Amino acid sequence: MLAVIPARGGSKGIPRKNIALLRGRPLIAYTIDASRAATSLERIVVSTDDAEIAAVSRSLGAEVVMRPAELASDESGTLSVLQHVVAELAGAGYRPDAVMTLQPTSPLRTSVHIDEAARAFANDPLADSLVSCIEVPHVFHPRSVMRRTAEGYLVPFLDLPQPGRRQDKEPVFARNGAAIYITRTERLGTFIFGGRLIPYMMPEAASTDIDCPADLAAVERLLAGQFTK
Repeated sequence: MLAVIPARGGSKGIPRKNIALLRGRPLIAYTIDASRAATSLERIVVSTDDAEIAAVSRSLGAEVVMRPAELASDESGTLSVLQHVVAELAGAGYRPDAVMTLQPTSPLRTSVHIDEAARAFANDPLADSLVSCIEVPHVFHPRSVMRRTAEGYLVPFLDLPQPGRRQDKEPVFARNGAAIYITRTERLGTFIFGGRLIPYMMPEAASTDIDCPADLAAVERLLAGQFTK
């Protein structure tokens, strides 16, 4: 299994987000460290357009594939980035069975999560992809969600009964940012996740996806608490 860490240089929410400091270390370091500590990954590649991110990633023990400018804009999709990495490595004679995508904005994802997800995927030979998930809290369940009509009145968002009790609502799941995706390589021509998609359940506490300065500060406080206990 190949791990790809997409890390372009631009960012609107936090300038230079992927190498913003978290407890004195670049944000991307937490994902690279977790990847290197995992036992299920054959190679770890950072895809970037940025020379500084490339240098930091190499210093932390990751390989780097430089991406072209057209894959580094706000509109560039992760799927195209993965296809580019796989094509570059195939040119050197390497083709993995599956690709694990690890966004560097999920610093609380650990090597244990990575290995558990990889094991779950390996145990289902029919699976096309895997995505890490959390269970949706019952107050946000699709059967509880409402919308406002043109007249301003609330009606159920779905044309389904709205159970009054939590235990009457079937469990539903949501992707937890982009902590872990796994895709069988031959399906990367179509999607990152789809087809026979299986879940890997992660605890909410480990599912933080850093998107803005408040997220970064919250994780900083959390990690500070862990290290001072």
